[in-house]
Amino acid sequence: MNRRKKSIQIVKSRIKKAKAKLATNSKPKYISKAERAKLAEAADQETSTDTES
Repeated sequence: MNRRKKSIQIVKSRIKKAKAKLATNSKPKYISKAERAKLAEAADQETSTDTES
């Protein structure tokens, strides 16, 4: 691999990494099983208070 090709490859890889870092994440943030249980319990309590009043 000649010197010019190697330098171009390095620059392209840096650009690719920068674009990947700036790209928005399509994946939702991870919520643990315990946290999901707490949220579900809070939602159940909220709905039960709404139906009682």
